[in-house]
Amino acid sequence: MTKLRVAISREVLSAEGVPIYDPSVLSLLDHPRIEWSYVPGPLGELSPDFAAHHDVFCAMVERVTAATLGRADQRLRLVARFGVGYDAIDVPACSANGVMLSIAPDGVRRPVATNVITFVLALAQKLFLKDRLTRTGRWAEKTSHMGMGVTGRTLGLVGVGNIGAEVFRLARPFEMKHVAYDPYVDPASLAGLGVELVSSLDEVMRRSDFVSINCPLNAATRGLIGPREIALMKPTAFLINTARGPIVQEAALFEALAAGRIGGAGLDVFEVEPTPPDNPILALDNVIVTPHGLCYTDECFTGIARNTFEAVRALADGVAPRYLVNRDALQHAALAHLGR
Repeated sequence: MTKLRVAISREVLSAEGVPIYDPSVLSLLDHPRIEWSYVPGPLGELSPDFAAHHDVFCAMVERVTAATLGRADQRLRLVARFGVGYDAIDVPACSANGVMLSIAPDGVRRPVATNVITFVLALAQKLFLKDRLTRTGRWAEKTSHMGMGVTGRTLGLVGVGNIGAEVFRLARPFEMKHVAYDPYVDPASLAGLGVELVSSLDEVMRRSDFVSINCPLNAATRGLIGPREIALMKPTAFLINTARGPIVQEAALFEALAAGRIGGAGLDVFEVEPTPPDNPILALDNVIVTPHGLCYTDECFTGIARNTFEAVRALADGVAPRYLVNRDALQHAALAHLGR
């Protein structure tokens, strides 16, 4: 019996070398066709030699490029992402070389949506500012820093797929108005959520008290939120980005925040990561920043790992993974044996 050689990113291990997810989900890899191991160190971009010696890679932050898959003896058949973003993966190159790409939407849906709500509430209540007032004995100043009630305010999403829809579900008890812009979403998927699907990005930027970025990073969305779009926002509005940093033009956002042209921002992602310590955004009082890891919880990573290892097991069972990004890869001769 030919076994699948499965390599798992070392990025999913803690500094102590233990999984950052519930290790019980590793039981999904207990299969007679699977042999697996963690890679010995950081990989950055997968090498052609790596692709020639592994059938599956469970990827965290690593890049898969056309060069990765360029050798005639490459045997990689599945890249299973620990997460949902895949801007580090050359999808056309994968499809052309018979490599499937799977993602893990079940794991991130609730945790990342919770991140958005966390930012909404923390920004609205000026949580971090009031924390500083308390720590420095400035209690008398509290009436000078009134927060913004969320009841009746408008929550606007740019992108309303798996995570975006969950944001609206979680926000329903706050009795906010819900608007969204997403030219690709099926309106039927938003039924019952009380979402007004608008026809332009400008309308979301103009009307919202909280603008949350929840779209993927691709050629169409890179730099999508720039000076013009930010200028449309209310002076009291907040921008929240838990998706990918390059969707928002960071220099334009800094200028608007520093000048007080918008109320503030909650950022879990940056144009360059890790963001440099001298990034001027970090010095602003009207911004809450987290290291592209606000969703890092036991719930999140156990769910992600479950979806990732389910994809590996599906391949071992001779079927295509459930959350397959590039179904066109199934037309490749190397994957002709898979059940659809």
